[in-house]
Amino acid sequence: MKFLWDSAFGLLVVTGCLLGLTLPFGKLATAAGVPAMVWAFVISLGAGGVLLCVLLLRGQRVRLTAHKLRYFFVTAAVSYAVPNLLMFSAIPHLGAGYTGIMFTLSPVVTLVFSILLRVRRPNVLGIIGIAVGFIGAVMVAVTRGEAGQPADLFWVVMGLLIPVSLAAGNIYRTVDWPESTGPIELAVGSHLASATLLLAGILALFGVEAFAPLGGVPLVLVGQVASASAMFAFFFRLQAVGGPVYLSQIGYVAAAVGLFAGTIFLGEHYQLLTWAGAAIITAGVFITTKAQSQAVAKPQPA
Repeated sequence: MKFLWDSAFGLLVVTGCLLGLTLPFGKLATAAGVPAMVWAFVISLGAGGVLLCVLLLRGQRVRLTAHKLRYFFVTAAVSYAVPNLLMFSAIPHLGAGYTGIMFTLSPVVTLVFSILLRVRRPNVLGIIGIAVGFIGAVMVAVTRGEAGQPADLFWVVMGLLIPVSLAAGNIYRTVDWPESTGPIELAVGSHLASATLLLAGILALFGVEAFAPLGGVPLVLVGQVASASAMFAFFFRLQAVGGPVYLSQIGYVAAAVGLFAGTIFLGEHYQLLTWAGAAIITAGVFITTKAQSQAVAKPQPA
């Protein structure tokens, strides 16, 4: 376990697989009538609550400061509440596999943001990776969801906003990480803050009756909370070990899990162009990763 906790690659695979499970779980829940905002709340409250118990059992606690509160609520909105709401709203229209492909754009968008914000300077290979990823994204977007069931352009755009929000969160969490604060404490605070924001939205828009459909999917609920709790513990550790661009590659693993789970277990079907676009996006991810490693090996002056 210690080896996994210190291995960026191991953390990447485990975190990505656990994230990928969110896609089929989300489709099953929304198909049963659970509102997207409620399912996003379940993930944040479940993950935050379980990890808080782990933290307390270890004799630790969340120490609040003005900096941490800012970090918790900004991270909650940008990294969890918004992308989860977009994801679970889009899945019924685009399919779990297609929505999962959107995660593969996160590394490319993260690199673009890091360049624009001067967190990292571009090199030729990085620009090529961004271009390749963009071409793949256009190919996937054109297919508009499952084969024979083209979705409205609106939902395709909503899906494309998922990696934009995730990328913004990747950069923010690295830039504003509170000193002397462990990954589990940050996961607890951020998820409970996300649950607070989502609960306020649910009560304002739907009322308490929005939670009634949860009674129809108890096993999916337990599975989602368990996988989300484990995923976010590894997620913040990967942030510390691998950095924002490397972390963003969990989208590649998650997309693979979501695409195959949707195809094999949920009966989804996608056009050849969708699979080809996903492969091209993957190539773009590998190119941007190579660019990242070259930049680390040969650091440039600020």
